[in-house]
Amino acid sequence: MIRAITNFFRITFRLLELGVLLLILANVWVVALTSGRTYNKISKVPPRDCALVLGTSPKMRSGVANPYFTARMDAVGTLYHHGKIKKIIVSGEKSENYDEPEAMKHFLVYNEGVPEDIIIKDPKGFNTHKSILRCKNVYGQKNVIIVSQGFHNLRALFFARNNGMNALGYDAQDVSKNESFYRNHTREFFARVLAVFYYILGISPEE
Repeated sequence: MIRAITNFFRITFRLLELGVLLLILANVWVVALTSGRTYNKISKVPPRDCALVLGTSPKMRSGVANPYFTARMDAVGTLYHHGKIKKIIVSGEKSENYDEPEAMKHFLVYNEGVPEDIIIKDPKGFNTHKSILRCKNVYGQKNVIIVSQGFHNLRALFFARNNGMNALGYDAQDVSKNESFYRNHTREFFARVLAVFYYILGISPEE
């Protein structure tokens, strides 16, 4: 009996070890495939015709401005004013009483001085993978600069590369507030694992 219990715990521990190793390897794969494709200095960013801005809520639950949203808008505004892009796709969720693409467009026009006629709203970018696929398949853009925070850009570029796009990432300023920082980075760690899982199994969010 004691031997059986010991063997059970030994096997369980080995499976846990294997699981943790696979989680780490998935993240290493994502980082390795996107190495050298992200930028945080505007002078280093190669020009592209189009920027793809990944959506997030414009406001926090408390009602105050979401710093992740503001930083992404500042980043794409910087790209435009430095002549790095000619048009912008703002991709996010649109549902009843909620419209990320419209909020992004409004901010870019009235806060960043971006011309309204160069902004394309994608209201069906319900997640990162869908935003990437719609950028390529619906709007015909393969050579793009993806704009989000750096930890998010890695997964977005992983999707883009695996879908035959020549994408770069421009990293918006991250948010250092402890609860936001650790929550989002932890969530992204597991999201990269899921992205690798989808890629290996050939699963698309549009299926």
